[in-house]
Amino acid sequence: MAFVRILVDGYSLLHSCPELAPGKPRFSAAARNQLIHWLTQYRDAVRTPITIVFDGAGAPSGTPKPQSSRDMEILYSKAGQTADEMIERATHRLSVYGEVLVVTDDNAERETVRSVGGIASSCLNFIQTVKSALQDLQSDLKHYNRRELGRFKRTGQSEPGKAATKTKRP
Repeated sequence: MAFVRILVDGYSLLHSCPELAPGKPRFSAAARNQLIHWLTQYRDAVRTPITIVFDGAGAPSGTPKPQSSRDMEILYSKAGQTADEMIERATHRLSVYGEVLVVTDDNAERETVRSVGGIASSCLNFIQTVKSALQDLQSDLKHYNRRELGRFKRTGQSEPGKAATKTKRP
């Protein structure tokens, strides 16, 4: 199933994925950056735009402005607003364009998302999906690189990273 966008409750997913930034507080910049990096890899594998929404009155002080793009958007809720509200509004607006997946462990939020036309996933289920997609991507890259190396060798060129040597014929 192709989604038009995946909306992620950032802190909900961080709390469910302790292997990201082990030993770091779940609300730390290091943990957020690891999550963003991990989901960017996933986005590259599945080619579905992702929006990560973090709760809070804007980004914590000292947080550098995240590099958002059309395909990977990082948002912080403003004072008086929650990530859940932003996710619900975005789900409602985007659902006219196709399926929207929301990732959160908040049961009430998942029910609300379903009521406005979205599809909801628990964080654990989504983590397994991401891990599987990244493993598939690594496998595909390994096979591609092996095939390209064989093709490169068959054309008589040296391996990438090695100097070509010329042999003299008698």
